[in-house]
Amino acid sequence: MLPTVQEPPTATQRPQSSTRRSRARGWWLMGALSIALLGVVIWSVGVGAMTIAVPDVITILLRQLGVSTQAVEPQQEAVLTVIRLPRVLLGVLIGAVLGVSGASLQGLFRNPLADPGLIGISSGASLFAVLTIMFQVKLAQSIPPQLGLYMLSIAAFSGATITTFLVYQLSRQGGKAVVATMLLAGIAINALSGALTGLMTYLADDAQLRSITFWGLGSLGGATWETITVAAPFLLLPVLLLPRLGKALNAFALGESQAGHLGINATQLKRWVILLSTLGVGVAVAISGVIGFVGLVIPHLIRLMAGADHRRVLPASALLGAIILTLADLLSRTIVAPAELPIGIITAMLGTPLFLYILITSKSNGSV
Repeated sequence: MLPTVQEPPTATQRPQSSTRRSRARGWWLMGALSIALLGVVIWSVGVGAMTIAVPDVITILLRQLGVSTQAVEPQQEAVLTVIRLPRVLLGVLIGAVLGVSGASLQGLFRNPLADPGLIGISSGASLFAVLTIMFQVKLAQSIPPQLGLYMLSIAAFSGATITTFLVYQLSRQGGKAVVATMLLAGIAINALSGALTGLMTYLADDAQLRSITFWGLGSLGGATWETITVAAPFLLLPVLLLPRLGKALNAFALGESQAGHLGINATQLKRWVILLSTLGVGVAVAISGVIGFVGLVIPHLIRLMAGADHRRVLPASALLGAIILTLADLLSRTIVAPAELPIGIITAMLGTPLFLYILITSKSNGSV
């Protein structure tokens, strides 16, 4: 059961007019981001080696939904439904997971630099994926062929889960997880995972090195309807459940003891945020490789637009994360076509200037 929080005392509530303006701004933001996401999806599936006009994209999508029977070009319909649509939808799901997980972890750690990599999710997934690539030949001889197709994804998700569990156990004191200790344990586990990944990379031959490098930089090129069918439940759970913790994270921002006075079960809150974030980001990394900066930068952009209320920041981060990753994937598959640029390079090139801008702006405003 997700943790709940009692309403704060009336004396601490903001004036009703301010609350109404804040809610209205939040609804406007959600509406604008939802419309923008729909527009980006329609535009993105029409762009590529074969350009499909927006009216044709809408007609094809309506045909797939059984709403329209209007004739379309069969080749365009095949390209859109078989190749582009699953890739774009996977980008939407993964972007949403990275955005909402980053915002949740920043709220839990009360640290604006926190992201899913901080507690070992990404580094653990990377280490196990690299080990799988290194020993793939030997492993392939001892497992069923059907399982071999998902071996890399299973290994990455297992690595994310194991390292997160280690960080959580190391942070426990007196039966409770201490956030500051969790942060330090995450840094240590990340350093160890990074060193072991570096060692494996050093020992790899040329073919293994190419696989490790491409996987480590991220790609949505392996998206299929089968991939989405398998991954969607695990990606949707964090996207749907983490925003329900917004009110509890608002209270947690006041401090753990103050949150307790407001009826927050801090232990449950930590477990749910870490469990859901690990589930979503672990599956995302397993499918697409390591995609950085989305979970770090998106929540900062949302706070600039909508304030620090987690009830708005969490769902808005999911929507903006989906938009940004869809656009990044569009750039990755078109900017050097017919080749494909790893999406992690695009997100880093977009995310770094944005993060520096936010940092400089916050510094000039005196907020950091």
